[in-house]
Amino acid sequence: MMTKTDRVFSGAPWEAKIGYCRAIRQGPHVWVTGTAPVAEDGSVFAPADAYAQAKRCLAIIEKALAELGVGMDQIVRTRMFVTDISQWEAFGKAHGEVFKEHPPTTSMIGINGLIDPDMMIEIEAEAFVD
Repeated sequence: MMTKTDRVFSGAPWEAKIGYCRAIRQGPHVWVTGTAPVAEDGSVFAPADAYAQAKRCLAIIEKALAELGVGMDQIVRTRMFVTDISQWEAFGKAHGEVFKEHPPTTSMIGINGLIDPDMMIEIEAEAFVD
């Protein structure tokens, strides 16, 4: 039996260029692609502010999930790719505030850089809808 696949696009210019969507749901499984701190106007949100950038990434993830009928409490795993691991407490604070009541598994991975040098974090998420 085939399972319907639903996709959400955010309109980011990279989606069409690279060939990806913001989130995809197939059956009970949901994956959210690496989500960077992009402002509504397409610029980098809050350059040099690790906490604000992490909160922005999570807000974008929440919006994509909502379009699929999924809540943040259904996230079972996140991955945080960060360009300055010394800012781990600020990234972690934002993550902890969002997931205080329903913590997923997570990883915080230090990397050399993201698509824009002002981006400090990119977050992936996976959810399971029971």
